[in-house]
Amino acid sequence: MNASAWTPGADETRRVLHERALALAAEPGRTQLLAESIEVVEFLLAHERYAVESSYVREVYPLENLTPLPCTPAFVLGIVNLRGEIVSVIDLRKFFELPQTGLPDLNKVIVLDSGNMRFGILVDLILGVRRIALSDIQPSLPTLTGIREKYLKGITTERTVVLDGRKLLTDADIVVQEQVGA
Repeated sequence: MNASAWTPGADETRRVLHERALALAAEPGRTQLLAESIEVVEFLLAHERYAVESSYVREVYPLENLTPLPCTPAFVLGIVNLRGEIVSVIDLRKFFELPQTGLPDLNKVIVLDSGNMRFGILVDLILGVRRIALSDIQPSLPTLTGIREKYLKGITTERTVVLDGRKLLTDADIVVQEQVGA
């Protein structure tokens, strides 16, 4: 048997390599995967795993120089000056009526932003950013009722509660409309 019979010519090699390069560059599964998933910022809140879509997250920063506000609901912790911008900070544990676990030294604030509304939510620990397949998000549990259910997108198979950032940012219940009488 002749060794040259096993070796393709230069033109054939170029053609095969070009086809392989195009096939690898296309990544059809990856494009489909991105369309069928969401990127979330995952965090701990009262020993439970939560996540919110990263498209609603402006930034994450450590809780510093919090100024309490009088005459506000218990879930409003106060305001912070974030590079010259005043941002209110909400404690979702109180808003969702979760057990209070105290304020550890390393609390973080996730600033949510929709263009029309911006506020921070206090979290215990940032777990990271990851993609979640939409097919992995199940509807809310039938046993989960009350205020939390209103803001849920669903729950993953790993028991991460996915919050609906749009509902949080557009809900009038979060906006404080109280005024102090003279």
